[in-house]
Amino acid sequence: MTALLPVAILLSSLIPAGVTFFLAQDSHRLRNTLSLGGATVKLALIVVMLVAVGQGASYEARLNLAPGLYLLLRIDALSLLFMTLSAVLWLLTTVYAIAYFGTKAELSRFFGFFSLCVGATTGLAMAGSLITFFLFFELLTLSTWPLVVHKQDAKSLAAGRSYLTFALPGSAALLLAIVWLESATGPVLFTEPPDLSVMPDSHLRIIFALFIAGLGVKAALVPLHGWLPGAMAAPAPVSALLHAVAVVKAGAFGIVRLVYDVFGIASVQDLGLGTPLALLASVTILWGSVRALQQGEIKKRLAFSTVSQVSYIVLGAALAGPYAAIGGLAHLVHQGLMKITLFFCAGIFDERAGAKRIEDLNGLGARMPVTSVCFSLGALGMIGLPPMAGFVSKVYLGLGGLQAGAPWVLGVLAASTLLNAAYFLPLLYRLWFLPAADAATGDERAPLLVAPAAITALASLAVGVFAASALSPLGWATLIVTREYLP
Repeated sequence: MTALLPVAILLSSLIPAGVTFFLAQDSHRLRNTLSLGGATVKLALIVVMLVAVGQGASYEARLNLAPGLYLLLRIDALSLLFMTLSAVLWLLTTVYAIAYFGTKAELSRFFGFFSLCVGATTGLAMAGSLITFFLFFELLTLSTWPLVVHKQDAKSLAAGRSYLTFALPGSAALLLAIVWLESATGPVLFTEPPDLSVMPDSHLRIIFALFIAGLGVKAALVPLHGWLPGAMAAPAPVSALLHAVAVVKAGAFGIVRLVYDVFGIASVQDLGLGTPLALLASVTILWGSVRALQQGEIKKRLAFSTVSQVSYIVLGAALAGPYAAIGGLAHLVHQGLMKITLFFCAGIFDERAGAKRIEDLNGLGARMPVTSVCFSLGALGMIGLPPMAGFVSKVYLGLGGLQAGAPWVLGVLAASTLLNAAYFLPLLYRLWFLPAADAATGDERAPLLVAPAAITALASLAVGVFAASALSPLGWATLIVTREYLP
């Protein structure tokens, strides 16, 4: 039974993907049933495992590919944190995408790759070894590229080329790091950290840098972030998936695994790698916010906000302190809820009111109140207004910086908060306090489009209000750190 559940969770995405590719374009009901059914089954299986893993259980499956080569799927508390986020948001994004696309063309291709993308994300979360992680990491690249270029216009195709231009060299760097490390230590399992003493410190530092280069592309670390703003040419459901569930989270999750389960936080500190990684994350946090200020398009402003916000997770991993680790892991969920809310709302503003640029938001608060309230909650959470989810993340990261002897982190968080306010508050002012243009339209008579945004907006508020609960993202992150990473 313990071996069947990881496989069943993986198949809940891969089977709908495989069948959907071969469906006729007008098979809307069957295609939607497959997508929603797979997402519902996955979420149900994860709920079952949350109880058991919370009590100390783990699940593991080995799938033999060739003599001496196997996929290792392992579900622990860290895996479930990422998997629960992806399962919940996949279900909501599927509902949103069905309403968003209606009966448009090429939906079998879209939903096939959509399910495959989530399957790759799930496999990556469950990866119990470096080679398993790499295989799903590459599957994620291959399955997200068709989503980025889905519209097949010049802008989308250029965005797809940019994505591959960054992703493929990143994959090469990641593969080189894995081969170099495992050639000396043998296969690396996340439950059995390798013996790094067999390699010179100089080699280990280079290998760590290669890992960060490979993972940093998907995590959008500066200067490897250039593909992400261009990917906003994709449809709104894809933007939501990229920013909140799949690609950028995969990179950040990989860096967490690297620091804690491959090198170990003690080795990272002994090798002098923690502070440079924390500084790189801090530069990304501030640079992403500065660039967000300069954007006139709503989705591009949100894209640079993602560049900034995802690096909170990396910052938490880099600092040698329990509070920082807890804050970073909690933010993996917090940022996902807040950012998917913002992208859901951006898609609604575009589809229902033709609002693509910031000035197009003028007066939409009165015409689209539910969407505007949801957008406001997401934005205020990103700024860090209490008691929203973003406030909880920043408090723990700040405490973690003090605990790690890095008080400068407080300055980074303060500057980031001010910049967050500078690029989000003008949008809220336009929504609620400026009059709409005479030709402006906008309505919310699309419940399946609006409901997912309302759910994630309320969730981003609830995880902050109920942060003290053991079942909150903060509570689960505390469980992970105290169970797995504290001596």
